[in-house]
Amino acid sequence: MKKVAVFGNTGGGKSTLSAQLAEVTGLPLYVLDKIQYKAGGEKVSQSVYRATHDQILREEAWVIDGFGCIETLWERLKTADTLVYLDLPLYIHFAWVTKRMITGFVQLPSGWPEGSPILKSSLNSYRTLWLCYRYLTPRYRDFVGQARETQTVYHLRSVPDISQFLTTLANA
Repeated sequence: MKKVAVFGNTGGGKSTLSAQLAEVTGLPLYVLDKIQYKAGGEKVSQSVYRATHDQILREEAWVIDGFGCIETLWERLKTADTLVYLDLPLYIHFAWVTKRMITGFVQLPSGWPEGSPILKSSLNSYRTLWLCYRYLTPRYRDFVGQARETQTVYHLRSVPDISQFLTTLANA
């Protein structure tokens, strides 16, 4: 486990899991939201984001948290030696987006750039939930099914799965 891509629908705990995974393994953590967005929520140019992303993929080791954009997503998933797919029931994603929004007014969510627009980002997350579930989730599931032949795949489908995954890593 040297190059780990953590992915899944919005509000699925990717940032929390990625931080814990980086801590347990000692691998460097790269949070795509902090690479793709400036303080205040303004996007960096696509060329700057792309160059930074491509440089990270060339690194010897990493945990990458987030989506980024569709083009870099598939490159990242193919480059990783380990895939951690958070595929929780949709209602959990909705609940966690709501929790993140409410608590976000008091404390910035983990992995978000300083000054991120909590309400706007949260409303966008609700929209993204449905789109991802409808269009990306089937593709993710197909991809991890095929990737098992050449990569280590952790397909986490429940909160207990996440806990067990972290416990197993910590005890390894």
